[in-house]
Amino acid sequence: MLDARVARLEDILEAAASVVLAGGTIVFPSDTSYQIGCDPYCSEAIDAIYHGKRRPDDKPLALHVASTVEFLEYAAGNPLALLVAKRLMPGPLIAIVRKPHFVSDEFAAGERTIGMRVPDDELSRAILERCGPLAALTANPPGGPRYAGGDDVDVLPPADLVIRNGPTRYDRESTIVDVSGSIPRLVREGMLGYDRLTAALGSVDRRNVKVRSQS
Repeated sequence: MLDARVARLEDILEAAASVVLAGGTIVFPSDTSYQIGCDPYCSEAIDAIYHGKRRPDDKPLALHVASTVEFLEYAAGNPLALLVAKRLMPGPLIAIVRKPHFVSDEFAAGERTIGMRVPDDELSRAILERCGPLAALTANPPGGPRYAGGDDVDVLPPADLVIRNGPTRYDRESTIVDVSGSIPRLVREGMLGYDRLTAALGSVDRRNVKVRSQS
C-alpha cells in the first residue's frame, strides 16, 4: 500500500506502472470513488477483477483515460462525444460511446458500446498517463457503498497495489450518459444532474434513469 499524501509522485507512478505492466491490478483514487483497474488488454488481470468483485460476466468494465484528447480517439466522428469532451470533461461522468473496432469484444463483454471516463482528479490522470488506459470499476465491496477514501481499507477488493490519497473530490457517484446514438440518454443521475447535462448537451432523454446517492 502506498499513500500519495506522503510518498513521492514519481514513486507512486513507477509502482503503479510496474504492477500494471506485469499484468497486475491496482486500486487508485478517482474523483467520485476509488477504482480497481488493470491493463485492458490483459485477460488474466481483467478476470482477477471480475473474480474479486464477483461481477457478472455480462457487465463490462469502463475504460479510464488520461485526457479528453485520448477520449476522442475512441469516439472519432461522434459530435455528441465532442460536446461531452469540451463541456463536461474531465469530470464525474461516464460517457457511453460506440465501441471502436480496435477495442476487443471481450473487453466490451459483447456490447456494441463502451463506457469511458476522464476523471477530475490530478493523481488519477497522472496514473493513467503513466500506465496507459485502464479497465476499471469502483473498488467497493460487492453490493456495498462506494469507497471514498476512508480508513476502512479492508472493504476493498483484492489488488496487487493500493494507492491512497484521502477522500475523493466528490461525495456522489458519477453520472452515466449514453452518447452512442443521435440523442444523449441519461442512464444514471449522479454528481452531474439533469439540468447540468441539458445546459451542456441540449435535449437529453431521461427515461428509465437511475438516481442514487451512493454506488
